[in-house]
Amino acid sequence: MRICLILAILAALGAGTLNVLQVRDKINTLITQRDDYHTNLTKTQDTLTKTQKTLDTTQRNLDQTKQQLTAAQAAQKKAEDTATAETKRADDLTDRLAKATQDLDTTQANLESYKATGKTPAEILQLVAQIKQDQITIAAINDEKKLLGRTIARLTNELAKVSGTADFVVKLPADLKGKVVVVDPKWEFVVLDIGEDQGVLPDGQMLVSRDGKLVAKVIVTRRIDKDRSVANVMPGWKLGEIFEGDTVTPANPAS
Repeated sequence: MRICLILAILAALGAGTLNVLQVRDKINTLITQRDDYHTNLTKTQDTLTKTQKTLDTTQRNLDQTKQQLTAAQAAQKKAEDTATAETKRADDLTDRLAKATQDLDTTQANLESYKATGKTPAEILQLVAQIKQDQITIAAINDEKKLLGRTIARLTNELAKVSGTADFVVKLPADLKGKVVVVDPKWEFVVLDIGEDQGVLPDGQMLVSRDGKLVAKVIVTRRIDKDRSVANVMPGWKLGEIFEGDTVTPANPAS
């Protein structure tokens, strides 16, 4: 009995010792794993820190590159605009040079012409002034001739009318053309926008048309102003209603 108890105690002591050894091994393993974990964690943190620094540096470099690219693009645009402006300026200078050269050639030709006349500049200026005065005089004479011609035509028509010539017809200028500006359907007369200055004469007959179609024939009365005249609708010649804006042309144009 005593021997069995001793054996049991020894077995218990052996088992306890074995358990202690196993627990110690596990603790040592856990300690090693903990130390490895801390070591790996430290390395990972160091790597992460370095990566973050590298990333920050790369981002700064990227931002700097973008700024440089933007500045380069702005400089290129400025250079292109400057080149365009300089090209336009060069073209303008070329045109101005060509015109100046042409003006110089003309001036030189005129100078040679002046020299060929043998006259002094003062005499040439006097001749130019005389030519201008003569042109004014000629224009006044032409206007007077037109007025005199209209007066002669009016008097000739009146004389033919008084003498009772059977084929009496008032001739009006072939290029005379006007518009109806007033219509009085009750009294059968119209007002035209042409008068003495355009060559309208009393008793002159005018054709009234619209869109190329004859509407009526009218005869001018003695109520004629410089740019207005009155005409009566001729009996038997009213083919339709006359409206403002209708065209009038000579029924008997002068050849």
